[in-house]
This record gives sequence, structure tokens and C-alpha cells, in this order.
Amino acid sequence: QVQLVESGGGLVQAGGSLRLSCAASGSTFSINAMGWYRQAPGKQRELVARISSSRRTNYADSVKGRFTISRDNAKIIVYLQMNSLKPEDTAVYYCNAESYIATPDNLGFWGQGTQVTVSS
Repeated sequence: QVQLVESGGGLVQAGGSLRLSCAASGSTFSINAMGWYRQAPGKQRELVARISSSRRTNYADSVKGRFTISRDNAKIIVYLQMNSLKPEDTAVYYCNAESYIATPDNLGFWGQGTQVTVSS
């Protein structure tokens, strides 16, 4: 199993910045890609950014140019630097770790989520 612990969420004004962190523990040898998803009230969970073990990245169109994902492979930590935040970025952000260990949703392991609220 893999455990993920997120930190760094909070309340920020529009145009501000936040940095999310997610530290992995447990069977971290099984992790390949890591990423961040978010879920706003009444909406489905969506991929925000993903980074492979070789640091290839991909982003949702809505955050390109504003958010940057990075990872520390030695410490097994993934970061999400969020700049120029908008009210529509308000959501619970979840860290995800893709693993060859089977999980019920086949999407890997999840953190508990951290709230990001952007005020206008």
C-alpha cells in the first residue's frame, strides 16, 4: 500500500499563489506517475496535472501557464505550484500516485484531499 499526505491548501485572494505538497510513504517503489486532481462542489473530479517518473508533465488546459507540477524522486514528494489563482480554481485537491499495485478504482492511491479556496 501507498500512503499520501497532502499539505499547503488554504484561502487566498484571486491572483495569489499557493504551493501544495504531497509526501508518499509505504510501498513507494511501486509508484510511477504522480499527479493532482481536484473536485469542486457538484462537479466530477478532474485531472489538474500529472508528472511521470521521468518528469514528463501534462496539464489541464485550464491551468496551463499558471500551475507547475514537480517531484522529488529521492523523497517521493510531488508539488503543485499554483500561481495567478482564480475563483474557479476553488476545489478540494487530491494527490494521486499511480502504482502497479491494484486498487479498487484502478487509478492508484489517493491522499485525503486539501481545500483550496480562492476569493474574488
